[in-house]
Amino acid sequence: MRMQDLAQKLTTPLDAPAFLRGPYRFTDRTYLTITYRTDPRALERVVPPPLKVLDPTVRFEVMRMPDVTGLGDYTEAGQAISVEYEGERGEFNLAMYVDSFPAIASGREIGAFPKKLGSPRLIVDSDTLVGTLDYGSLRVATATMGYKHAPLDADQARDELCSATFMLKLLPGYDGEPRISELVRTQIKDITVKGAWTGPARLQLFHHALAPLADLPVLDVLAASHVLTDLTLGPADVVHDYLTH
Repeated sequence: MRMQDLAQKLTTPLDAPAFLRGPYRFTDRTYLTITYRTDPRALERVVPPPLKVLDPTVRFEVMRMPDVTGLGDYTEAGQAISVEYEGERGEFNLAMYVDSFPAIASGREIGAFPKKLGSPRLIVDSDTLVGTLDYGSLRVATATMGYKHAPLDADQARDELCSATFMLKLLPGYDGEPRISELVRTQIKDITVKGAWTGPARLQLFHHALAPLADLPVLDVLAASHVLTDLTLGPADVVHDYLTH
């Protein structure tokens, strides 16, 4: 292999890369989102500075992605916390549980998505939209929503999905000390909302040592949405380098 050939490689193994180069286009990406109020003290323990917690609200999401260029078919679930950064309101993406290794590897390596292995599902059970997350063989989250009970304004759905998202990029060096320690920002801008609905919803979180979603307890369900989209993820940009500040 020539040096110029190696410079064009994105990831390893060299002869069978873990994922292909993006951007990734999502067709019929479906969201079930439950927004809930939680204990503000629990948020303070997991939100890093310079982000600020304004409202003690969390979004639990299950995202069904049946058609993704380069990545195929997979599902994600996770929690995002309402925050502010230098006057801009957005969300801190705390954790994502994913059932696809290429999606995990590309999300972590190309971006800063906090992905780890899990078993999320999004299904319709009779008249109910159901999102679940299992970690190993144990259930850690169950979300239910009345199926398409009422239309949701497309602009409201777009605003919900296109808010600024902040994430941590943490990578150690070979000596065990931090090599990358950054706060990054990303935002979805290329999106088509193909359908949006709301309805009654409930969310149960179950305690687990390695999937601690229940550490942000559900005190009150505030809103729920079911949104069908086509979209392309935006790039990630560094907004704060912890190693230089």
